[in-house]
Amino acid sequence: MKRIVIFASGSGSNAENLIKYFNNKSNASVIQVLTNNPHAKVLDRCKKLGVSALSFNRIAFTKTDDVLNLLKSSNPDLIILAGFLWKFPEHILEVFPNKVINVHPALLPKFGGKGMYGMHVHEAVVHNKETETGITIHYVNENYDEGATIFQASCPVLTTDTAEAVAAKIHELEMEHFPKVVDQLLTAQN
Repeated sequence: MKRIVIFASGSGSNAENLIKYFNNKSNASVIQVLTNNPHAKVLDRCKKLGVSALSFNRIAFTKTDDVLNLLKSSNPDLIILAGFLWKFPEHILEVFPNKVINVHPALLPKFGGKGMYGMHVHEAVVHNKETETGITIHYVNENYDEGATIFQASCPVLTTDTAEAVAAKIHELEMEHFPKVVDQLLTAQN
């Protein structure tokens, strides 16, 4: 059984989607969710779904080995960033090479980098009059949104679309594709 650990910072809709998807699978399960936000709604979702969830602070994540040691004890086959807003530290990436992935709400390399998350991305897409946007699932490296692309899915942006309308389209793409891509990655690890 493959083991998944999810990092999230906010509401946790992607985390919940992944947990529910793998609850119905025999090859993998989400064993833990970690968050940098002690007030994140993802904690409530995990409680309802019966999944272990813990919050941590920046010192535990970047300055000490507390989060790293927690991950080592969990021994995940895949670490998934699902709406996680902090840059992932190199000392953890070195221990888990090619095992940390992220979903980004745009077609990278467009609209990536520090500060480009959530509504900031969707507002930039609308402001730049893009005709298309989408999601990018990619490996995480030491730079924001620069790891190798695993998968992209796109959707049209209409001239009448607001940032909120774009956000809804992106959310649909994430819900549809993210669990399937994670499943394929875990299956390929065999």
